[in-house]
Amino acid sequence: MDPSRRRRRARRLWTAALAALALPLATLSTLTTSAQAAALQCSVDYKTNDWGSGFTAELTLTNRGTDPINGWSLAYAYAGNQKLSNGWNGSWSQSGQQVTVTNASYNGTVAAGAAVSTGAQFTYSGSNAAPASFSVNGTPCTGAHQPPITVLTSPAAGAVYTQGDAVPLAATAAAADGATVSKVEFYDDTALLGTDTSAPYSLSASGLTVGSHSLVAKAYDSLGASASSTPVGITVASGPALVASTTQLAVQQGKTGTYDIRLSTQPSANVTVTTARTSGNTGLTVTGGASLTFTPSNWNTAQRVTITGNSSGTGAATFESSATGHAKASVTATQIAATKAYDARFLELYGKITNPANGYFSPEGIPYHSVETLIVEAPDHGHETTSEAYSYLLWLQAMYGKVTGDWTKFNGAWEIMEKYMIPTHADQPTNSFYNASKPATYAPELDTPNEYPAKLDAAVSVGPDPIAGELKTAYGTDDVYAMHWLQDVDNVYGFGNSPGKCQAGPSDTGPSYINTFQRGAQESVWETVPQPTCDNFTYGGRNGYLDLFTGDASYAKQWKFTNAPDADARAVQAAYWADIWAEQQGKGSQVSATLAKAAKMGDYLRYAMYDKYFKKVGNCVGPSACPAGTGKDSSHYLLSWYYAWGGATDTSAGWAWRIGSSHAHGGYQNPLAAYALSSYADLKPKSATGQADWAKSLDRQLEFYRWLQSSEGAIAGGATNSWAGRYATPPAGKSTFYGMYYDQQPVYHDPPSNQWFGFQAWSMERVAEYYQQTGDADAKVVLDKWVDWALSKTTVNPDGSFLIPSTLQWSGQPDTWNASSPGGNTGLHVTVADYTNDVGVAAAYARTLTYYAAKSGDAEAKATAKALLDGMWTNNQDALGIAVPETRADYNRFDDGVYVPSGWTGTMPNGDPISASSTFDSIRSFYEDDPSWSKIESYLAGGAAPVFTYHRFWAQADIAMAMGSYAELLE
Repeated sequence: MDPSRRRRRARRLWTAALAALALPLATLSTLTTSAQAAALQCSVDYKTNDWGSGFTAELTLTNRGTDPINGWSLAYAYAGNQKLSNGWNGSWSQSGQQVTVTNASYNGTVAAGAAVSTGAQFTYSGSNAAPASFSVNGTPCTGAHQPPITVLTSPAAGAVYTQGDAVPLAATAAAADGATVSKVEFYDDTALLGTDTSAPYSLSASGLTVGSHSLVAKAYDSLGASASSTPVGITVASGPALVASTTQLAVQQGKTGTYDIRLSTQPSANVTVTTARTSGNTGLTVTGGASLTFTPSNWNTAQRVTITGNSSGTGAATFESSATGHAKASVTATQIAATKAYDARFLELYGKITNPANGYFSPEGIPYHSVETLIVEAPDHGHETTSEAYSYLLWLQAMYGKVTGDWTKFNGAWEIMEKYMIPTHADQPTNSFYNASKPATYAPELDTPNEYPAKLDAAVSVGPDPIAGELKTAYGTDDVYAMHWLQDVDNVYGFGNSPGKCQAGPSDTGPSYINTFQRGAQESVWETVPQPTCDNFTYGGRNGYLDLFTGDASYAKQWKFTNAPDADARAVQAAYWADIWAEQQGKGSQVSATLAKAAKMGDYLRYAMYDKYFKKVGNCVGPSACPAGTGKDSSHYLLSWYYAWGGATDTSAGWAWRIGSSHAHGGYQNPLAAYALSSYADLKPKSATGQADWAKSLDRQLEFYRWLQSSEGAIAGGATNSWAGRYATPPAGKSTFYGMYYDQQPVYHDPPSNQWFGFQAWSMERVAEYYQQTGDADAKVVLDKWVDWALSKTTVNPDGSFLIPSTLQWSGQPDTWNASSPGGNTGLHVTVADYTNDVGVAAAYARTLTYYAAKSGDAEAKATAKALLDGMWTNNQDALGIAVPETRADYNRFDDGVYVPSGWTGTMPNGDPISASSTFDSIRSFYEDDPSWSKIESYLAGGAAPVFTYHRFWAQADIAMAMGSYAELLE
């Protein structure tokens, strides 16, 4: 890291410490002088989405003072005839041209440096000028200074250069609010290539390595604001190459499709390029540009190739362009039915996602969480990945097989997952010592991170593991076949836990297994201490990282993995669809080997059905009083939040452990996977009781949805067999589901796990798939009510822009479950706190409506699904996919303290110290080398909340698949 950046960072922390020390002096001053609150300081950002006769307005109020704003009333005036229709995230009113919005009950407090958003919809005619000024609680507010606009104009996205040739970078930059542009930096991913301080901003980059590169321009203005361009992906080839404008082309029956060809470097003489079909569908032929001539003067001017489809063919064909002395360019053209415009959209997005130059994948072919590196969610870096992303890759490649008939990519995706995300025997070397009669030693889950480490208590009884023996018999191994949930793909942290290795360190080039969350429900991503999955005490403190989490008398070097059950279930779901579609094409045998692996994964996924310590499910109160399970009475038959397994690294140490989870969330259930594993022959598990367990789970999951469905229709949080994670006594009157206690926010509380609408869309999409495949009336009952509620909360504007629910708030609880006579849950309620245009969630929602409409015939569901897909296709496309800007007010938490016990010291692999004074950022100093870091630095210094446009892999895959699902079922 740049030492000057480290010094700047240290200065900011020191200033914050001085501010804290000054507080007692302020207190003393009140003895002689009346205390006065600091004057309110604020800014308001105003944005609109205008379709000519109406618009939506989004206002972001930022508290720029030092005291919190406790209750706010924001006022402004229009100059035209704008009329309020409705509003959200506040109480809106209008008197003449004056508009006022006051806080809602849940967003009245705005902490210093924090922001709150509110919005409304208006109609108008004539002009629609923005308001000239705003006031909050009667105090005038300024608009936040807008960062410069930066566009990387060269090179072109997808360009290919020959190694050794200079890559010409150029950018335009324009400052706002009277500022001037002071400099533009050019980056290769996070590596600074160079800087230009005067327009026109350019740089000649030499020495780029062979492979894919993500280039970014970043402009700074005279007021200290900065902003980065959208990344542009290019490829550097080892020698002269032909360059195709795309890798995927859709050609409808009886029509044509085109793509462009050019050379990567200037030749010394004319070059003849020929293009021909080399394999695949004979219904596709080259009808234009079969032979093209490039000269030393026009080598960089693209020339067109035309592919024509006959009137009846379907399927993919490979077209190769070749020229003497040049690497070939290959394009996959897929012939689709003349009516399948949405399949064409699928292929176009698929081409963007899988284009190596666009930055979605590592060199190994692993999907990153996002193209962008600076992003903090459950993964705390964009070039980490999750088992979720791998499962979406499987699903994406399954749909690619449906559209093209090519199943090699689906099988290849499973192979990549198996190689990099399913621990090998070398990663879990001591499973043979696992004692199924004593699966693990009890440790309580505690309320807050500062209560950790949690002491182990061997006196608390645990139940036996009833499936370990049958799994070993079925598969001939003690090893667990499941994905770990989190991976540092580029080894940014430097643990070096690549498959088969234990803490190889920062020099390890392979993807590294890591873990984060370990300290109870209140531990947000901002409060975690990342740690390796194989801890041999090389990094961290005296006992590695282990003594931050558990309080033991002594510590052994050990390995440990955690599974995210929703991801493994999604992998099974993808395998089911792959088999359905391959069988329809007469190609079932091409995926049969992968199906067997999916069935195996589903067999082990049953560990997610068990209480954490295999205690008896139902009315389980008191760590010692709650009895150990016997047989399968420790199974709740739901998909819980995780299961985990681990053991000693020393193969002579003689111990290993496994745990389930006592907490089940509505958003994690997958009845389609349960149906596939219980009723679909090609996915039948090999174990003695696996199929029966999944059949029972299917029924239990459908009941769970019914139990959690609010009076309005949304699905509430979940249930737990271990109140507070330590078998505590729940509040009196808590309703139950088969003896498990209702928990409106199971597993984590910061933010509450039940508030994100995405869990609704993800989960109901699985129910809708199951309903579409089976017509199950129990699934329809849940879907009918949910779809009506969701549609009533959805707005699609004439220009295709849309708003769907974002944050949900809950009150009350469900009726105690009675399977023979389910209650109406009249005391369980949901309200929508705010709305979003998030395209990933909208795609999952559209898929839910698509599957539901295909089976039920619901016209409104069909129309809304189409409107959402058309809206994002029309309004939100860019070079990398489909995305929308996001304001990340939560990024003020980069300076949040990370709890480390007093006296505990250690280091991260890069040397960052870990101590009681650590913050989220201080143990992740690599952020400060990211091109987008200045946005965070400005925000932490009191600037506006940063805006990012993220290209998350799962979201892009979900959008593409939503197009394909609509084409299959409704087009």
